[in-house]
Amino acid sequence: MQVPVLAPQKLPLYIQISELLTREISAGRWHAGERLPAESDLAEHLKVAVGTLRKSLAELETRGLLERRQGSGTYVRIKTTRSGTDQNGQTKSIYEFFRLELLSGGGLPSALLLDLSCMPHPRQVPAFGGTEKNKKTDCYRLRRLRLLNNTPVALEEIYFDSRHTANLQLADLSEALYLFYQERMGFWISKVEDRIGVGQVPAWAKDLTPKLFGLGAGTACPMIERWSTSGANQIEEYSITWLDSSLARYINRMR
Repeated sequence: MQVPVLAPQKLPLYIQISELLTREISAGRWHAGERLPAESDLAEHLKVAVGTLRKSLAELETRGLLERRQGSGTYVRIKTTRSGTDQNGQTKSIYEFFRLELLSGGGLPSALLLDLSCMPHPRQVPAFGGTEKNKKTDCYRLRRLRLLNNTPVALEEIYFDSRHTANLQLADLSEALYLFYQERMGFWISKVEDRIGVGQVPAWAKDLTPKLFGLGAGTACPMIERWSTSGANQIEEYSITWLDSSLARYINRMR
C-alpha cells in the first residue's frame, strides 16, 4: 500500500527566497563582505521576478544579513548580530534550527506530510511542558518527508503536545512547523538539543515508493534525535530524523 502525501501550506515566495539565501550564506556560498550577483542575474537564477527578489533582499537587510549600497550593489554584512533575533530574543529566521544541507551546500527546505495522529503519550517521548504529568495526556505524532530543493533527503517523526490545540488536521499544518507553533500554539522554539547516531529507516517507510524516499525500511542510516525547547524553557517537541547521507548531511556551524 502506498502512503498518500499532502503538500502543506507553503510560505510566501519572497520568504522562501529569503530563507534560501540565508542558508546559502550560512553554507559559505557568499562570504562576509562579498557582493551578491546583480539583481537581474540572481532573479533569473532563482526563477523569480525581480520585484520578488527585491522584497526578499529587503527582508534580509532588516535581519542584518545584507547591506545594500546605493550604486554599488548588495553585500553580505561583515559584522552581524545573531541572525534573526528580535527584542524578545525570538529567532526571525524560520529555518534557524534546520541543520540539513545538500552535499553541495544549502538547499530550500520543504516537506510532504504523510500522517498526523493524536495518541497517548508514548513512553519513549519526553514529557512536554516541563512536567511529567503531561505524559498522561495525548500528543500529536507527525510523519513527513523532508526535501531540499525538491529532492527527498530525510524522513521525520515528530511529537508535540496536544494541550495547545485540539482536533488538529493534517491540512492545518504549515511546511514550517516552528512558525506554525508560534502562530497557532503561542510559543516559539528558542533552543534545541540534537543527538546524532546510527539507526535504521523505520518500518513505516515500507509503504513509500523509492521515488519518494530512496532508502528502504531497515536500512542503516544517520539518525538525529531532537529535543526542542520554548522560550519558557519547556520541552515542546521531540523528533527523530532518518537521513539519506548520499544526498544530504547534518551541518552545525558555531559562531
